[in-house]
Amino acid sequence: MTEKEKMLAGELYQAADPELVAERLHVRRLIKLFNDSDPGDIEFRISLARKIFGKAGKNFWVEPPFYCDYGSNIEVGDDVFFNFNCVVLDVCKVILGDRVFVAPNVQFYPATHPLDPVKRGEMWEYGKPISIGSDVWIGGSAVLCPGVTIGARTVVAAGAVVTKSFPADVVIGGNPATVIKHLV
Repeated sequence: MTEKEKMLAGELYQAADPELVAERLHVRRLIKLFNDSDPGDIEFRISLARKIFGKAGKNFWVEPPFYCDYGSNIEVGDDVFFNFNCVVLDVCKVILGDRVFVAPNVQFYPATHPLDPVKRGEMWEYGKPISIGSDVWIGGSAVLCPGVTIGARTVVAAGAVVTKSFPADVVIGGNPATVIKHLV
């Protein structure tokens, strides 16, 4: 397997692989154009965002600045909104359903490293996908850790550190996040 194939499969891989370095450089150039773009040039911004993201539904919006590793591994549904200063380390799939609202400074971290210090020191890394259901609201400065799934209609409170998966129809918050309230 190539390093990219290993990365996408959630296996240990070397991020310094030339193919992966080239892909990150390509998207970072697009991100620079996007982040530096004129706020009034909406069509240009939308076209750049669609080039950055792997899949984006209708009525999709991202407020600059925005940062990601590859972009191609991010898939979002219809009516998705990212507010200012979000980061998605998309070494594997990060999937958001329809009508997901992402507040400022939200961080999606599917990328992770081995606990073994020798492997980590040898620059191995891997990823675990993140999946967000439809009609989810993610509050400001929330952090979503590797491998989490958030069920539909759930609200993630501002500042939450989400280290495990949660079902639909709950409000979660805290560090680590726990269920605060059931919505149904």
